[in-house]
Amino acid sequence: MNGTLKRVALACLLMFGLLMANVTYLGAVKADGLRSDSRNVRAFYARYAVDRGWITSDNGKVVLAKSKDTGNARFRFDREYPEGKAFAHVVGYFAPESASGIEGAEGRYLDGSHPDLVVRRAIDLISGKPHKGANVDLTLNAKAQKIAYKDLASTGKRGAVVAIAPKTGAILTMVSVPSYDPNPLAVANKAEVNKAYNKLDEDKANKPLLNRAIGLTYAPGSTFKTITSAAFLMDDQSRDVNTMVNAPDALPLPGTNISLPNYHGESCGGRATLLAAYTISCNTPFADVAMAMGYDKLKEQAEKFGIGSSLSIPLNVTRSDIGPDEGKAALAMTAIGQRSNQMTPLQMAMVAAGIANRGTVMKPYLVNKITGPDGGEIDTTDPDELSEAVTPEVAAQLTTMMINVVRNGTGKAAGLPNHTVAGKTGTAETAPGKPSHAWFISFAPAEDPEIAVAVFVESGSAGNDATGGAIAAPIAHDVMQAVLGQ
Repeated sequence: MNGTLKRVALACLLMFGLLMANVTYLGAVKADGLRSDSRNVRAFYARYAVDRGWITSDNGKVVLAKSKDTGNARFRFDREYPEGKAFAHVVGYFAPESASGIEGAEGRYLDGSHPDLVVRRAIDLISGKPHKGANVDLTLNAKAQKIAYKDLASTGKRGAVVAIAPKTGAILTMVSVPSYDPNPLAVANKAEVNKAYNKLDEDKANKPLLNRAIGLTYAPGSTFKTITSAAFLMDDQSRDVNTMVNAPDALPLPGTNISLPNYHGESCGGRATLLAAYTISCNTPFADVAMAMGYDKLKEQAEKFGIGSSLSIPLNVTRSDIGPDEGKAALAMTAIGQRSNQMTPLQMAMVAAGIANRGTVMKPYLVNKITGPDGGEIDTTDPDELSEAVTPEVAAQLTTMMINVVRNGTGKAAGLPNHTVAGKTGTAETAPGKPSHAWFISFAPAEDPEIAVAVFVESGSAGNDATGGAIAAPIAHDVMQAVLGQ
């Protein structure tokens, strides 16, 4: 009898142990998966029971995302995006089963589940009020953002515009075109959202869901000559803008039977000052000095501007890269922004901002501050240095060169009547017979910069005027004007 009882007791104990193990497994290991499972109707309803925090810009003055109380017991709160397409890639969307952009990156603050809001959650629970999230204020300048979007969209091309406050790293504009309306992706109806999403996702030619400012890299063209110039000046600080460099009409490339020409076969006189070569954007001088310096020095200089580093702003940024060491002929092409040289528009804005900030590159960021439902401040982003790209003296030399591009070179369309603008155009060849990419980087006022801009227009140049000065520089002009109030 005792043996039977022992066996029954042991079996019960074993089953109890298995039950506890299963509960622990479901509650600890599988919890996140079950919570996000599309078949979990309870989680679906709970998603819309939260009075999600607002996303704003301009210190809370401009509303970019908000929740509206519908009074519906099942789907209590609707998510709305008043500014639509101009801000879509930054703000993102809050969908039944996913979230993108800031909606995703700062989701735990917005839905109130962040540890910083534990007291608030307890108060809501005790009072019986709907759970309320924190508000996220972005660094974007709404006026400049709208102008950047309008200007870029009007070109009929794909592209991106990024503007940064050089002294802090605050991102003032981040626009990607083509864009999309996030509102249809936020309705509490999976079928409707899937239909709207699939329509956007199936547009493989334009990829409207892609944030081109940070999600793809492109050949930077002649804007990269700014980094090659920085490496040249930093390599020997007795050099300055008046240092003479070789500027042949065509530069033989080692190990090949071809020569690198200047743009459209133009002549740069055989010899030129660094200032003159940069102003008229000769190819051969920059290829020549890069081959003399070597790959390692150019790469080291690029890395000092943040190239090759992983970035989170808090959106994840695709890493920029000058490409591998493939010999001197390849290095010559890399030095003028071609070959395997690939940059995001954000990265090129960081280059301009670093020069504007006397050589110091600040970490770029999108979140200005986070405030609780009661308006109390939870977190504020403090500016932080990323690196010293060049010395203040070299930054001053590069600024002189960039000012001359706007005053006397290919960047005249970016000039402002009451401010000194520094800039550099770029044209990046893509494939034979296809239009080149158009670039422009700039900052202003050159004496005390408040904004640095990078404009990228995909396949934006065609014909003999195929430079960033024709299509990209005017957009930079308008964005700088919006921020500076001129």
